[in-house]
Amino acid sequence: MNIKFVVPVLLFGLIFVACKQENKTNTLKTTKEETKENTMVPLKDFMIGNWETTYIKIDYKTFQKSDSSYVFEDDFSKPNTGRAQSKYNEDGTFTAWFKQPDGSKVGETKGTWKTKGDSLYTDYSYGGKQVQAWYVIQQVSEGFEGKVIYDWDNDTEYDDALFMKSKKIK
Repeated sequence: MNIKFVVPVLLFGLIFVACKQENKTNTLKTTKEETKENTMVPLKDFMIGNWETTYIKIDYKTFQKSDSSYVFEDDFSKPNTGRAQSKYNEDGTFTAWFKQPDGSKVGETKGTWKTKGDSLYTDYSYGGKQVQAWYVIQQVSEGFEGKVIYDWDNDTEYDDALFMKSKKIK
């Protein structure tokens, strides 16, 4: 796959995530579930800091307006591979980039972010295009899992499903 296509997709994937709605039931919660719920940090506070994508999967339903689907998937477990990283600041700004195996940064972009409930809203310019996307974030012990539907292949169809896992880094 062309690096000019992969880098923006990975950056978008790291930047935009969405949250999971849970069905509420009348069953009793276990002590473990109650502890997990009580330790959840508000998303606005949770997102502040440095992040790295550990897994990404994008399911393109109509890849570049064709009648064919396409799935891009990477688990970033191979040594000497690039990494999508970002930094979210308290003032509502963020920076995202792709870190090469030699430590250099490529594809850096800046934007703004805000949260509402478990949704992350982002706004930034990349590759001459203004991107405004919102994602659902689920906090997990390793970091977060995010989901979003967006036009990742730039075919004007908002039908591409992204799922990602990210971990907090120093």
